[in-house]
Amino acid sequence: MIANDEDGSRRYRALFLSDVHLGTKACQADLLLDFLRVHDADTIYLVGDIVDFWRIRRAAHWPQSHNDVLQKLLRKVRKGSRIVYLPGNHDEALRDYCGAKFGGIEIVDSIIHTTADGKRALVVHGDQFDVVVHYAKWLAYLGDSAYILALWANTHLNFARRKAGLSYWSLSAFLKHKVKQAVNFISAFESALATEARNQGADIVICGHIHHVAKRQMGDVLYVNTGDWVESGTAIGEREDGTLEIIDWMKDHEVNRLRAKGNLPVDLAA
Repeated sequence: MIANDEDGSRRYRALFLSDVHLGTKACQADLLLDFLRVHDADTIYLVGDIVDFWRIRRAAHWPQSHNDVLQKLLRKVRKGSRIVYLPGNHDEALRDYCGAKFGGIEIVDSIIHTTADGKRALVVHGDQFDVVVHYAKWLAYLGDSAYILALWANTHLNFARRKAGLSYWSLSAFLKHKVKQAVNFISAFESALATEARNQGADIVICGHIHHVAKRQMGDVLYVNTGDWVESGTAIGEREDGTLEIIDWMKDHEVNRLRAKGNLPVDLAA
């Protein structure tokens, strides 16, 4: 069950979101602001790559909406939410400050979250288990540039789809599902995270990093990935009974937009 506050917002026991990439043109800051206005939680975990220092060093893109996201999070702290920031590879400089607090936001490398039903969840960004990032950073930078190109193609493709009254479609998500090397990488990444959870005596692992939202049982470990706020617009919410659910805010937002225009496709109507 999800509690609803008096102002109509949806309240969870915990929220997990990652890969916002503030400081980049691809960041869906307005969509995230819309999400943060509607959703609240006792504890909010920012599971890495919230600010993209890689891209900022090359060409910063910081409109007012990016400031607004940070201010919204700080207001939630002032109103009583606990916020825990777990740096990823794009904001790895913040790992030097693990154990510190900024504006009431805690910074840690990883953490064990206990769900309402007593399960132990390892929360970590996940780049520590990406062999490319860990052992060949130059290749990770190259992959990042290829991802930017895919996002550029996405933008133009979906502009045409919107004009035709069609829903959003992700090129990079399609490639992740269809290209053998990408599928193999994701499988290896998930297995590595599940193994680490077992090593730490956890029942669940919650991560980000690969921009691929998921919730699946892997033997005795539940693997959960938060997705991202570049393409997916997804987060993970813990209900008051401890149940973890995927929140697909981009789909919800798209459904509402198309419904208002009376042009809701069959694939989104369900």
